[in-house]
Amino acid sequence: MSAQHPDTPAGSGLTHFDAQGQAHMVDVGAKASTHRVAIAEGRITMQPDTLALIQSGTAKKGDVLGVARLAGIMAAKKTSDLIPLCHPIALTRVAVDFDIEPDTHSVRCTATTECTGQTGVEMEALTAASVALLTIYDMCKAVDRGMVMGGVRLREKRGGKSGNYAA
Repeated sequence: MSAQHPDTPAGSGLTHFDAQGQAHMVDVGAKASTHRVAIAEGRITMQPDTLALIQSGTAKKGDVLGVARLAGIMAAKKTSDLIPLCHPIALTRVAVDFDIEPDTHSVRCTATTECTGQTGVEMEALTAASVALLTIYDMCKAVDRGMVMGGVRLREKRGGKSGNYAA
């Protein structure tokens, strides 16, 4: 079944398809520029000894969370290169933060992205969180290949025509 443009009688509401069901980049040219914020999060769960290595800063490859933070920031800036129909966005802020969760042997990543523009920054926040978690995996895989990443989700979005969202 091919998706149709939302203006067609059987419209699906999927905005990245035209009336013929072909993928296209959404035209945001007529939209007003507004301040937009998105916050995404995800977790990586690991063996207790792996978490201890991250906390102590003694992992063989160095400062795991510092490198993962930079990777997340870089990923947010490259989102339109990775997700085919995303618009390039002039980000005004990207923050990637980590919380150690000792009870579950996990690290929670929270990525916040901001811009003033015509389209939202949700994909940038989700990409930042995902790549930061992947970087933690990459840096620690020599001691723990069983790490599990999950729970990546949009936690909050502010601004734009569709208004605010909070999970």
